[in-house]
Amino acid sequence: MTITRRGIVAGLAAFPALGAAAQQPFPSKPLTLVVPFPAGGPADTFGRPLAQGMSQRLGQSVVVENKSGAAGVTGIDFVAKAVTDPHVLGLMSASAGAIMQSLMPKMPYDPMKDIAPVTLVVRVQEVLVVSTKLGITDFKGFVARAKANPGKLTYGSAGTGGITHLATELLKREAGIDLLHVPYRGAAPATNDLIAGTVDCALLDVPVLLPHIRSGAVKPLAVSSDTRAALLPDVPTMRELGLPRVNSDNWYALVAPGESSLAARQKIHDAAVATLRSKEVADAYAAVGGVAVGGTPAELAAYLRAETAKWAEVIKLANVKLE
Repeated sequence: MTITRRGIVAGLAAFPALGAAAQQPFPSKPLTLVVPFPAGGPADTFGRPLAQGMSQRLGQSVVVENKSGAAGVTGIDFVAKAVTDPHVLGLMSASAGAIMQSLMPKMPYDPMKDIAPVTLVVRVQEVLVVSTKLGITDFKGFVARAKANPGKLTYGSAGTGGITHLATELLKREAGIDLLHVPYRGAAPATNDLIAGTVDCALLDVPVLLPHIRSGAVKPLAVSSDTRAALLPDVPTMRELGLPRVNSDNWYALVAPGESSLAARQKIHDAAVATLRSKEVADAYAAVGGVAVGGTPAELAAYLRAETAKWAEVIKLANVKLE
């Protein structure tokens, strides 16, 4: 085969074009937002309005992709393995970002190194409720009943090692009570058994319990947050009841691959925060019991460190093990 001078010149001329393509402004293609839980769940409910708002602001579509498994770890591991590609983002949960590293024998990624924090997206408050079959009407009565019957009252959780489990262990420690843990595969079956009276109480996300509180199927006693829930204004906080350390807001954060460029992450951050501060998204989150946040990557990094330390202590003191 003969290589002509014209062919060489044409080949060399292509290199500047390749270089220009490699340096295209971000974003240069559609983005993926990995939601590490099944479609239709709370994470999906918060992720889709965020993706839609970011699409409008970035000028590229942001496609939600559900990759569930291992309490959110599977999906965030997919983001970590994107390494340098800022077109792959994740909606990281408390379990995947601050809890599972104290429970899993071997995490597939380091949340502090392999994942880059972008912004805290939403806080989801939790509420302690009891079965109406108990006849308990307030938190003081609940604590008195538990202390009079150590280890007899049961509590349901969405699964061992999840925030609904650890939050109740934190409550047990701070209130000086003993409750028997009954783990479920998700909040829905735990709620069903709570309504039926199979378990006595549960500390679950407000959006999950709200319809059943409104119908009178369960009795709310306290919100495990610093502020009252907007959708449950008459329910006191644990802080008001003398337990300020029982703060167990669930949350989701926007993260990027750990080695993605700072410039790209800044654009992602600006689009995400503008979306979260929009009335449309704030109202959509509030309607289902979520509080839109926004904030800087540094603030999120500090929050992740604090949450990791808090739940690591709870796990250690309660001797929590994955089943």
